[in-house]
Amino acid sequence: MKYRSTRANLNYQLDAPTAIIQGLSPEGGLFVPVAFPHPIFDLNKFKNLSYQEMAKKILATFFDDFSNEQLAGIVDQSYDKQWDTQEIVKIVNHADNFYLELFHGPTLAFKDIALQVLPRLMNKAINIKQVDSDIIILTATSGDTGGAAMSGFKGQDHTHVIVFYPYGGVSPVQLRQMLALKGNNLTAIAIKGNFDDAQSNVKKIFNNHELVEKLNLNKLQFSSANSMNIGRLIPQIVYYFYSYVQLFKKCNIRSGQKINFSVPTGNFGDILAGYYAKKLGLPINKLICASDQNNVLTDFFKTGTYDRRRKFYLTNSPAMDILVSSNLERLLFDLYDEDSNELAKLMNNLNANGKYTVNSTVKEKLDQIFAAGFASEKEVEDEIKRIYDKDRYTIDPHTAVASFVTKQYQKNTHDKTPTIIVSTASPYKFPETVFHALTEKEVKQKGIPAIQELNNYLKEDFQGNVHNLIQNGNYQEQIIEANQMKDTLLNILNL
Repeated sequence: MKYRSTRANLNYQLDAPTAIIQGLSPEGGLFVPVAFPHPIFDLNKFKNLSYQEMAKKILATFFDDFSNEQLAGIVDQSYDKQWDTQEIVKIVNHADNFYLELFHGPTLAFKDIALQVLPRLMNKAINIKQVDSDIIILTATSGDTGGAAMSGFKGQDHTHVIVFYPYGGVSPVQLRQMLALKGNNLTAIAIKGNFDDAQSNVKKIFNNHELVEKLNLNKLQFSSANSMNIGRLIPQIVYYFYSYVQLFKKCNIRSGQKINFSVPTGNFGDILAGYYAKKLGLPINKLICASDQNNVLTDFFKTGTYDRRRKFYLTNSPAMDILVSSNLERLLFDLYDEDSNELAKLMNNLNANGKYTVNSTVKEKLDQIFAAGFASEKEVEDEIKRIYDKDRYTIDPHTAVASFVTKQYQKNTHDKTPTIIVSTASPYKFPETVFHALTEKEVKQKGIPAIQELNNYLKEDFQGNVHNLIQNGNYQEQIIEANQMKDTLLNILNL
């Protein structure tokens, strides 16, 4: 399968290994399939597949430059004993909705599902293309991607992961996961600014042709572990199919019945994977885009205007504290019938003027597929408490955003469609917020002690990866100005 950029004409096409290695297109666009696949997936047969078997089928659909044997090895190595459940993901029924638990991997967040696959895809891609350069994985994170990327790439040959994150803008547990993880190919640095500052500067570095040439002369090249990388995005499609067939298998729905997915959304990668699942034939009625107080996406879906010119909030759902949702570009490219010129105009308007407005035809398409809403910090805590009081089920703040938005959507629309709420992180990853929501008290000490305090309140056994998190580890932050990112990168690489 060939890939093209959302902002370039069809003359610029790459195979899957090259697209995965590059991460971003030189003009700043994102890679998408030249011809989106339309396989015939039999959901009745899918219900008998393990998560790993389903992943192999879906990855093969998009990455046919890899052999079936290569993909099987990648999947089996990615989903091994480091997961707390053999199912990889779990779906549970609480408070009249289904919750899809995606946090049973090594860093307790949904990012693990793709970021265990991506390093192995990239390593195999390097071999296929006989690349003699080392790969610099340059990534901005709002919290979870950093730790998951570092965990996935740790010890991988010919790669160096450099993560930039907003100083004071990630949770204590997220910070510890990045900085306490030791590896010769791992670096995490704080910037004075927010996630959008980190992400925009990463994009500028990617598109700095003079710097790229300097790297090439030193047998180095950039790639990305963000969901902007197509090798990170595609593995996320799998859990939409897997969760659907689990409901069907358990007789919660009938085969072919449409369902909704409610997705806590920041950079738009997770919910875009749901959109791709729908394009592949999964019976999805609505994709509910759930935002926190940084509700730029809620306003976009309601008005058709994307306007990042607004106050930025640091909230209790930090992984969603984003004003520029990069993967929305892939959705718009599709809805504009793959017109790269129109897409480039929108992105140029966003960069130059801070906003853009889609045309009426695209707005109508958005209304047919998506719903949207947001939750304030208080509403997040109230939702955590509501679900716990009702069913003794504990959710993290990001899941609470989606749960709250789902409740409001169902109340306002009277939509009775079965709904899966995508649960993106373990409550133990954000113990301070969860403990306060449940008790109205502050934890005695943030970070690892807060995990213990929450656990004492809940009176439940630790799962293996939570237990791994509380082991001893020392770390120290390096903090720079956002405009120092390029020079810092050069120093790390000794260039």
